[in-house]
Parts: sequence; C-alpha cells; structure tokens
Amino acid sequence: MLNISLNGISVPRLGFGTYELTGQKGADATLKALEVGYRHIDTAQFYDNEETVGEAIKQSGVDRDDVFLTTKIWQDPFVNDTVMQSVDESLRKLQTDYVDLLLIHWPFPDVPVKKMVEDVMTVKQAGKTKLIGVSNFTVSQVQEAIDVSGGGVVCNQVEYHPRLNQKPVLDILRANDMALTSYSPLGRGSLLDDPVIQDIAQQHGKGPGQIVLRWHMQQDNVIAIPKSGTPKNIENNFDIFDFELSGEEMDRIFALASPDGRIIDPPFAPKWDQAA
Repeated sequence: MLNISLNGISVPRLGFGTYELTGQKGADATLKALEVGYRHIDTAQFYDNEETVGEAIKQSGVDRDDVFLTTKIWQDPFVNDTVMQSVDESLRKLQTDYVDLLLIHWPFPDVPVKKMVEDVMTVKQAGKTKLIGVSNFTVSQVQEAIDVSGGGVVCNQVEYHPRLNQKPVLDILRANDMALTSYSPLGRGSLLDDPVIQDIAQQHGKGPGQIVLRWHMQQDNVIAIPKSGTPKNIENNFDIFDFELSGEEMDRIFALASPDGRIIDPPFAPKWDQAA
C-alpha cells in the first residue's frame, strides 16, 4: 500500500468510497473492502450510511486505530450552527470517538467559507477529528480555507479521472503539501471501454479499472477512493501495486482529458476552474 503523510499522519492513498452503498449491500461491500486490505474508508452524512459503515468496521475485527476514516458535513449543520452536534451524531453512528478526517462536503453558497472552516476547526480542537479538509472547492476557495485555517486543511476531495484535467487544483494543493482525494476515479465506469485504457490494460495483463487507478497512484499528492458493491471489483481495484505504468503510458492517459469531461456538476456547484 502507498501512503501519504498529511500533517504528520499517514494516509493510505487507495481508499474505499461508499457513496450509494447503503443497507446490507453497503455493509457487505465495506466488510469485503476491509477483508481485502483497504484501510481507508470514506463516508459522509449525506450518504445516509454512516451507521452501516460503523457496523461493518466493528464486525470486521480490524482495530479502529488501523482504519483511516473520513466523513463529511452537509449544509444544514453549518446553516443552523449545529456542526458539533452533527459530528457527535456521526460519531455515534460510526461507533467511534473520532474520525481521522472531517471534510466540508461542498462550498455551500449560503454559508461563507470562513465560517465553515472555523466550524470544522472547532471540531478538531475538541478532539473529534484528527484532520480537517474540504471537498469540491475551487482554487480560490482552497486558498481561502488555507488562509482561515493557518494551513490546517490537508486535502480537497474532488472529481478526478483521466477525462477531467484538474491541474489548477492540483497545483495549489501540491504547493501547500495538501492532497487531492479523487472521487469517481474511474469516471463512473465510463473509462473502462476507452480504447487507450484497454490497450494499456492488455499490455500489462490487467483490467481497465486497474490501469486507471494505477494512473492515480503514480501522481504526487493524489489519493483515490473507488467505489464498488461487487466483491470481484473490490478485489481488483485493490490489486494495483504489482506493476507500474511507463511515462509514455501515463502521458497517453493524461491525453484523454476533455473540456466536457466533468460528470458531477449539481446546480449549487461553484464555478469550476478550467485547465489552460
């Protein structure tokens, strides 16, 4: 497993995403991920599966301190000044006294970035999270979060895959020793049929998804959190540490970036940075 150090804490660079994995399916998938060897689990208040994730971690027999656990705060707690209470509820559902990383889920338009960052800093000061970060923030919003926190934010979780060039965001994160955590790293499966990906996969005797995830692993300051509810895919997504892509292969994959490559773009999203 490859790790990255964020504010002195070691974080597995391959994690398991749980969006839309609820109920028994979510429990089974999270248990399988822990069985396979994932030690970085990502959830959120909005996903409505914190209880499921917490129970799966408990049932797995893996020591809580060996799991890097992330959750995210949705808009309402920031608006209603109930962030601490909402985190307490998350911790209850997750059956833990702390999370390793607490994120602001979006730069919600109705709440100033300064307030949201100060709110999560308060949670950290209370010892309920080891690290704080943001998600879906633009370059200017990341800079504001850095300024407000005194450099305390450690990552920005955003959509990232070969069809979406995130160089502007990556540049500011790397300049500040922060990580980009990639959600939808496989482009929600849209990249698996790409001829370039399939050709490279054939050369390595690997699956297309393994090639794309390896592409993430070979980039500085990048974490990936693929999601799957299928046991075989959960296994395959973890089996990416026994080969390397060449510089030429990396470049071929980077070349797949497209101006319309973004998939996740809700009405409340910020005005995204465009790569030059």
